[in-house]
Amino acid sequence: MSKKAEKVIVSSCLLGRPTRYDGGHSKNDDLISKLAGKVVIAVCPEELGGLGTPRPAAEIKGSGDGGSIIGNTDGASVLDGKARVMNVNSKDTTESFIKGAEETLRIARENLATRAYLKEKSPSCGVTVIKKGNKDCEGSGVTTALLRLNNIETIGIS
Repeated sequence: MSKKAEKVIVSSCLLGRPTRYDGGHSKNDDLISKLAGKVVIAVCPEELGGLGTPRPAAEIKGSGDGGSIIGNTDGASVLDGKARVMNVNSKDTTESFIKGAEETLRIARENLATRAYLKEKSPSCGVTVIKKGNKDCEGSGVTTALLRLNNIETIGIS
């Protein structure tokens, strides 16, 4: 009996697709090599949420910290309604980030994927690190938080 190939979710930018906020990519050849033999399902949660590319950079800001860029708010806080995702033009993009996370989860479930390789430092995909201003802060993005809540393993890739 042949074993079916594992299906995995992967941030599109890590595969070299120009889906980053600045229109660039974060191609990771080491990851691409490790994905050999797997069924790769490329996603960009921010595009799935309706945000175009390029788009203004965004970050998670908490209401409890006065909206400052410092604080322990992350994707889980956004899902709990305790934080918002704001772009550099002060536009609230929270709903787009949540929609993109929900679409990513739908795609993972539809494809029976139980693992996701996601781009660190992203307000959507960061697994252990997200950007706040010019600082790297401990925390996860909105999509990562939702995937974790649904028992999908998340692996951060720089």
